[in-house]
Parts: sequence; C-alpha cells; structure tokens
Amino acid sequence: MNWSALQALLSGVNQYSTAFGRVWLSMVFVFRVMVFVVAAQKVWGDEGKDFVCNTLQPGCNNVCYDQVFPISHIRLWALQLIFVTCPSLMVVGHVKYREKKNLQSIATNQDKHPYQNPGKKQGGLWWTYLLSLIFKASFDAGFLYILYYIYDGYDLPRMTKCSLEPCPNTVDCYISRPTEKKIFTLFMVVSSAICIFMCICEMTYLICKRSKRFVKQKLLGSRQMYPMSHEMDRLSPSKSDLRSKSSHKIDPTVSKQNLTNIKTEIVPEKNDES
Repeated sequence: MNWSALQALLSGVNQYSTAFGRVWLSMVFVFRVMVFVVAAQKVWGDEGKDFVCNTLQPGCNNVCYDQVFPISHIRLWALQLIFVTCPSLMVVGHVKYREKKNLQSIATNQDKHPYQNPGKKQGGLWWTYLLSLIFKASFDAGFLYILYYIYDGYDLPRMTKCSLEPCPNTVDCYISRPTEKKIFTLFMVVSSAICIFMCICEMTYLICKRSKRFVKQKLLGSRQMYPMSHEMDRLSPSKSDLRSKSSHKIDPTVSKQNLTNIKTEIVPEKNDES
C-alpha cells in the first residue's frame, strides 16, 4: 500500500484540526505507520517460514500455525491503520463541499457566500469533526480488543502445544523471535492507547469550548432582550448603600448649636425695631 499518498491526503486535515489533532496525526504517521513500514513488516516476515513443530507429519505445521496465528499481526495492524485514518477524510470532504458551495455562489453572481470560512468548525462541520473523533477512538479500541481476544493477551509464548489433525499426537511448536515480536506488539498497543487518549482530549476540548460559547451567547441574548431591567439594576442603589446611608447618625449637639445661633440673631433684630 502507498502510505505516502495517504499521508499527503491526510496532511490537509492539519489546517482544520486543533493542537490535539495535530499531535494525533503525528503519532499515527511517526510512531505507527513508519514503525509498521520500516521495522514491523520485516520482523513478521518469517513467521510462517520459521514456525517449526517437532514432527514430520505433512500438514501438521500449517494447521498448528493457523491455530497460533489466526490472523497475522501485520495484516491486523494494516486494517487498523486504514480504518483509523479514514474518518479524517470525512472532515476533508465536508470542507470541500463548503468550498464548492462558495464557488457556485460566485458563479451565480451572489454577493454573499454561504460559508465565509469553509474550514471553521461551526454548524455541520463541528458535528462531522466530532463524529470523526468518535470513529477514530472506537476503531482503535475495537482493534485493541480484537488483538487481545484472538491472542489471549499481548504476549507471545516461545513454545505452544498443538494436537490438531493431521498431527499424530500433541506436538511442540516454536515461534521465531518471540521476544522481538512481543516488544513490537506492546509498542503498537501503547501507541494506539495514546492515540485514543488524544482523541478523548480533543473531544473534551471541543465540547467544553462549544458549551462555553453557548452560555456566553445566552447571557448576551438575555441582556439584549431586557436592557431596561439591567439598566435599572445598575442604577438602583444596593442594599449595602442603603444600609451605609442609614448608619450615618446626626449629631444632636450640632443641631442645638445651630438653633441657639438663630435665636441670638433674631433677638437683636427685635430690639432694633423697638
């Protein structure tokens, strides 16, 4: 398979992704695709040829090999990478659809474009992006479970016993380079788990950001619907202000002094008139 063509196709998703999405794409192509292409295929290249059982019975080796390896790790990982990377094409396709709508509006001489920014995650594109994250995390988790279920864990034993026909009795079969294959298996499993974690982080980020924007729009809408009530609340004195005003007491001595001054002023005037 031409993995470089898939990488070139999916690299366009970076401009529509968040920081978590860019880290996820780097994880997929650096730690999974490159390891798969460069090293893993060579490690599992001799699994059928060097699988040996201590019998010369024709067909026994093939039957026991099918029992130990129902599906090759390499083919299972290739399917996993294809299924995991394909949901990103949903986002690319949705953006291309928006761009096509804008081109049609230009062709019909419409002043207003349907989408001012086709790559902005709003409306249907937000849901498409969220669904792609759910699909990617689900596919990774599903293939991890399949690998665990088929091989009863992520370990590869050095020797297995087989008693299927046409083997004459229970024979011992030996896997070539089991330790190396176990290390690569654990590496791919851990890489898949990190990718699942990055998808969950990105989903949480998108949902929290959208919820925050929704709450902010609700608050702005309520203020626009009832502007007078908010203005009256702003201008009306608060309870603390009323309490502070009521807490001020008038000094009685000051009022008495004022009264005496007034009386002294009135008395001389009467004397002058008389």
